[in-house]
Amino acid sequence: MTDDILRMRDITKTFPGVRALQEVSLSVRQGEIHGICGENGAGKSTLMKVLSGVYPHGSYSGEISFDGEPCEFSDIRDSERRGIVIIHQELALCPQLSIAENIFLGNERASRGLIDWNRTNHEAGELLARVGLHENPVTQVSDIGVGKQQLVEIAKALSKRVRLLILDEPTAALNDRDSAHLLDLLRGLRDQGITCVIISHKLNEIAAIADRITILRDGRTIETLDPTSDEVTEDRIISGMVGRDLDHRFPPREPRIGSEVLRIEDWTVHSPSQHGRVVVSKANLTLRRGEIVGLAGLMGAGRTELAMSVFGRSYGTNISGRLVKDGREISVRSVRDAIRHGIAYATEDRKRYGLNLIEDIKRNISAAGLTRLARRGWVDDHREYQVADEYRASMNIKAPSVLSVTGKLSGGNQQKVVLSKWIFTNPDVLILDEPTRGIDVGAKYEIYSIVNRLADEGKAILVISSELPELLGLCDRIYTLSAGRVTAEVPRAEATQEHLMRYMTNGQADHGDARTTSDDPGPADGSGRPSDPTNGQE
Repeated sequence: MTDDILRMRDITKTFPGVRALQEVSLSVRQGEIHGICGENGAGKSTLMKVLSGVYPHGSYSGEISFDGEPCEFSDIRDSERRGIVIIHQELALCPQLSIAENIFLGNERASRGLIDWNRTNHEAGELLARVGLHENPVTQVSDIGVGKQQLVEIAKALSKRVRLLILDEPTAALNDRDSAHLLDLLRGLRDQGITCVIISHKLNEIAAIADRITILRDGRTIETLDPTSDEVTEDRIISGMVGRDLDHRFPPREPRIGSEVLRIEDWTVHSPSQHGRVVVSKANLTLRRGEIVGLAGLMGAGRTELAMSVFGRSYGTNISGRLVKDGREISVRSVRDAIRHGIAYATEDRKRYGLNLIEDIKRNISAAGLTRLARRGWVDDHREYQVADEYRASMNIKAPSVLSVTGKLSGGNQQKVVLSKWIFTNPDVLILDEPTRGIDVGAKYEIYSIVNRLADEGKAILVISSELPELLGLCDRIYTLSAGRVTAEVPRAEATQEHLMRYMTNGQADHGDARTTSDDPGPADGSGRPSDPTNGQE
């Protein structure tokens, strides 16, 4: 693999007030998997949008050559005609259409103006077999999971005779099994001569699959690593991404734990979509001031459902149990009640539920606490701007001003806006659901520092995370959840990934200081998803 199929030279791309790319160069060899790493805002996605024609020729400076020929793509169709296909992190499938219809959308199998459905479904079936997806082509996309939808996107790319496949965070929303299957598929495509470019924050995956790795930082090319000649480790990649060594992935902290602030007793939640199904069963948790508590569980264990049901019954039906705050039982029957009692919840899906992406930073930060800015029903615009600007500074939100559109921020900065929004409500209890999902290692460190600071201010914090190293590095205690039941409470000194995984799979602690609950595993988690938990309540 010595011949370059792609060369990008001195690519510079600017937006109003921001230089996203500055003289970036990238070369990709024929038939390799090329990884691209960098912090949020480093320019990874922008570079790929330049390559694929999303940002057309003339909107940037520099040169692109593909297969030795100069390219000046005016739109994404131009790049696809040459065999360059990009799959964005936000999948571009129509859920109401079938798998086959999605695969050939815009590339229909038609004769004399009429779609040949037999040919469409037959060819779709062949493509599905090629990507290892055993689904009927007429199945509606809304009826399959995210992992399978990702494979449909790849099948769609293969239908366009792809030669260079670009995947932007392809495993961000996948579980470990689906991620492993996808990576194996990419290896198979490489063996078939298809070149792949993969952007990912999961450095272990990049190190495992990439033939070479290019690192971007602040819109510039830092270096390209070749595992055959360079020692490629996660620490080496991180050093290139952030410009410094991260000796410790988690900032140091000396916990100062105070009195109990919230106790959840015998909390039971039923599924809103499946009558009679229990998704959380008799859960008991306590949170204390100045303490960071983790909640670990496999997908479907009921972690998010537990958190959202506590936050003003945003999820579930037939909810029973007690919430005791500062020694007194409280009634929390709406999001407004939760906010009034000092409970805040930062959702795992910030783009769908946590933020209004077409609004500016100012409006997003003030959304949950408008009553603190209003007089006689009118919001004080000057005070709203002032508050938002104070959070922009204290949270290090990288934006020209608080009037910047939130949807144009990087993932890490969007997460800081979500945190600012809920910190502004001045909560005593802050529930953080997957607070670092989809953000890079440098931004994660900043989020961890913010969480530590909030704990030092006396907040009680509950962190839900799928990443066990994150919980182990951040939390003072960790609860494990399995099939809707709390199976163990593990102090930090006793916690290891192996022990936590054992409890998460219905195992019971039988050593150390871990405290366990009943050995009845209870019913499985429900699949019903809630609407916006703050809709109409802020």
